[in-house]
Amino acid sequence: MEHTIRIENGCEADRCRLFALARSTFGEMLGWNDAVVMEPLKRDVVFIARCDDALAGYVALRETPRTVRVDQLLVAEPRVPELIGDRLLDYAEGYAIWRGAQSLEIVVEPDNAAARRLYSRHGFVPVADELFARMLPTL
Repeated sequence: MEHTIRIENGCEADRCRLFALARSTFGEMLGWNDAVVMEPLKRDVVFIARCDDALAGYVALRETPRTVRVDQLLVAEPRVPELIGDRLLDYAEGYAIWRGAQSLEIVVEPDNAAARRLYSRHGFVPVADELFARMLPTL
């Protein structure tokens, strides 16, 4: 079955829905912290993924002078998680290049094998225990 995946800019009105999505997906996990999840949604640039018009995930990006860091990448759509993760990372990369960043960074837990495979497929390499990075072309 073909799915329509769309990435769009998040806005302030989306925060509560995104927080609820994150909580329903990961809220039962050990280490869940409301404030840690909500802070990037308030502070960062956020892009939302929709799958067949349903909220399917998001990526929250924090800028520094030379890098863009993925603070959160959440995929909550169980039917096509790889497609949504790929699209969100592609969008984050395009945004980082547009902003003139030299690299795109992402923090990933050591036991999150699926995320590590996704990031490796996108050219990210480990640069510290929980930090992956990808050098970006310049415009």
